[in-house]
Amino acid sequence: MSEPVPQSVTVAFQGHPGAYGEIAALNAVPGAGPEAGQPQQTRGYPTFHGVAQAVESGEAQYGVLPVENSLMGAIHQAIDLLSDTELHVIGEVVVRVSHCLMALPGVELTDLKTVASQQPALDQCTGLIRKYGLQPVAAHDTAGSARELAERGAAGGARDEAVIASRRAAELYGLNVLAHEIEDEPFNYTRFMILSRHEPAPSSAPHKTSLVFAVRHTPGFLVETLNELSGLNLSRIESRPRRDRAWSYLMYVDIEGSARDPQVAQALAGVLRKASYAKIIGSYPRAMETVG
Repeated sequence: MSEPVPQSVTVAFQGHPGAYGEIAALNAVPGAGPEAGQPQQTRGYPTFHGVAQAVESGEAQYGVLPVENSLMGAIHQAIDLLSDTELHVIGEVVVRVSHCLMALPGVELTDLKTVASQQPALDQCTGLIRKYGLQPVAAHDTAGSARELAERGAAGGARDEAVIASRRAAELYGLNVLAHEIEDEPFNYTRFMILSRHEPAPSSAPHKTSLVFAVRHTPGFLVETLNELSGLNLSRIESRPRRDRAWSYLMYVDIEGSARDPQVAQALAGVLRKASYAKIIGSYPRAMETVG
């Protein structure tokens, strides 16, 4: 069943408006938006599981989950969820993560004592935090920190506090950006997968195919199974502990190419024959450009 085009589009993401997940959600459905006659809205949820549930129930037509950051590596909670859900991965969005230091209007850098954000964002901006002698405060997410600062400021406090979040978060919550692009490394990108209840429509665009599998504990059997993928370009391969069996592992693999391609289909069939467990998470158009 191919993916229908709804009259209006709701895309679920984890976090608050202004989160990098919302930026991914805003770019998840090409051609959607008021100018295309297809109204689009984003809706935030507290957890990755909440995003998946929203799509499964039809509360949202699509959802985005972050699966990998170029600096921090795989986001395992989201990847594990993808192996459990029956939703289809229909595409991916790569978001450029560009952090900003922001505070209440009228606050200067010299006024600041603390900076709050999600822990990975704090870890990615240690140079600036040390330079200004700020005390980092771990929070649930980036945009949520910005919203909370704005709320405290409205009550007349928080004049020595800053947060790290996206430029969009500053705009949404009326905060003043004191410094742009404050991340330690410029090559900071997060890859999001787009979820739907329906399979992706056929496309001639370059594809990726994501696969998870497990093999029995027999000497050389993992190598034999991986050999089924020889001749293909594997853009990612990673092992994860199985949650239902101690000292047993799942292999997550991203393959460049569509599952409909004869060479990829033959390789996948070989893996399925050898694996004790296997699931194709999705075969979908890969992101050709970065947003954000």
